[in-house]
Formats: sequence, structure tokens, C-alpha cells
Amino acid sequence: MKEAGFVDGQNVAIEYRWAEGHYDRLPALAADLVRRQVAMIAATSTPAALAAKRATSTIPIVFTAAVDPVGLVISLNRPGGNATGMSQYLSALGAKRLELLHELLPKVAVIGVLVNPNYPDAESQSKEATEAASMFGLQAHLVNAGSEGELSTAFTTLVQLKAGALLVTADTFFLSRRDQLVALAARHTIPVIYFSREFVEAGGLMSYGANIASGYRQAGVYAGQILSGAKPSELPVMQPTSYTLLINLKTANRSASKFLTGCSRLPTR
Repeated sequence: MKEAGFVDGQNVAIEYRWAEGHYDRLPALAADLVRRQVAMIAATSTPAALAAKRATSTIPIVFTAAVDPVGLVISLNRPGGNATGMSQYLSALGAKRLELLHELLPKVAVIGVLVNPNYPDAESQSKEATEAASMFGLQAHLVNAGSEGELSTAFTTLVQLKAGALLVTADTFFLSRRDQLVALAARHTIPVIYFSREFVEAGGLMSYGANIASGYRQAGVYAGQILSGAKPSELPVMQPTSYTLLINLKTANRSASKFLTGCSRLPTR
């Protein structure tokens, strides 16, 4: 937004609302912003974008979505309504992440898949993961978690199911609880692949996905353009041009016998 000349506290005021991963709070938060007649709403998750879209058809919305923005825009090139932004397709990479996890741990036959049942794309994420697991000859156990307490329970269940590895599906709730997830994985010595680099930076084993920070920056660029008079209906939904595989070597080296089997076959990006 600074590139467009907008600085918080000088010529624009930014009001923050955070649901703390509780998606049921989003409709009320969106309705409150609409009542305040804000000039624009920036929604930094798919659930937040959907809540904002349901709350208003006139106030411009700039979103960063992890899934195909169906329900938010008419088309990627010509959004056609009051919303546009960045679609990072983090959810659609579940099969690729599972493939990478299988290459890293070829001897593991049982894999856990952590899903937040409250996430709008949870059903398709679960289906994609189970179908990919079947293709690689793996047994996948879906484990649900939609709160901090359920995360701890999920890892206990994974141990009971003798899961040799874990795929964490793309969800902003999991991202906001990355320190807890990384700590639980370390405590139970379960190798995990995540959907964003923030997990690896927090000590997680590996991630594969687009750069979330880059998506937020693009959303900021669009926000500045809209505040300057551009119409969201005419700004195409942007998509990532590259995806990155990251491995935390410190985490891998701490449990080399379990994590590094077959690791030399993995690409670096």
C-alpha cells in the first residue's frame, strides 16, 4: 500500500479483526466492518473472504485465498464483482506434498492427514489426500482438529494408529498454530510436511507451496490500487508462478535415521 502512497495513521486508517482461527466468528466480524462503512475489506484467508463476500456486494474486497476462488469471482481474468486478489492454490497441492513425503520416507506405509473440518475446502482436501495415498499404495488416516485442544488429541490418535508420517492440509488455523504443531510433531517424533515455509522457519521438517508473504504483498498492491480508484471487477485474480520445497536441516539431522531415508532423491525447489 505504501507504493500507492497510503500509510496507516497518515492518510488511511486500518482496523484489524481477527477470529483467532474460530471461523464461526467471521460473519459477525465482517458485518461489523460493513456497518462501519469501510472503504475496503482485506480478507487474508478463504473463510474470511467468503464471510466478507456474504456480508457485502458493494464494498471492495481484496483476498488471499488458498483455494480456487469459486464463489468469490466469476472468473480469474474478469472477477466481475466486488472481489479480487491472490489465489495461491495451497489446498490443491495436497497430492504433490504426499508424493514428496512418500519419496522422503519410502518405507512408511501408514500416513496421517490432519484436516480442519471447519475449513470450507476440508472435504475436497480429504478426498484428494486419500486418493493420492491409494495411488502410492499408502494407508491414509484422516484426523480432524479444529481447536488447540483437538490438535493435541490428533497427535495422540496418530501415535495410536502407528502413523509413520503426517500431511498437514492447507488452512489458516493450522498456520496460526504452527508453533504448537511443530512442538507436537517433535514430541511424538512424527515427520510432517506442511503447506508453507513459516512452519519450516518455526522448526518443522519440510514444506511445499507458494510464498504466502508474496501473496499478501500482492494483496497490498491491489488494495492501494482500489483505494486510488481501480475497480476490483477489472483486476484479474493473481496466481503463483512458482512453488518451493523447503527442508529444515536442523530438524532433519536431529532425527536423521527416520527423516532422511531417500532424501537425496528430493529436488530443492
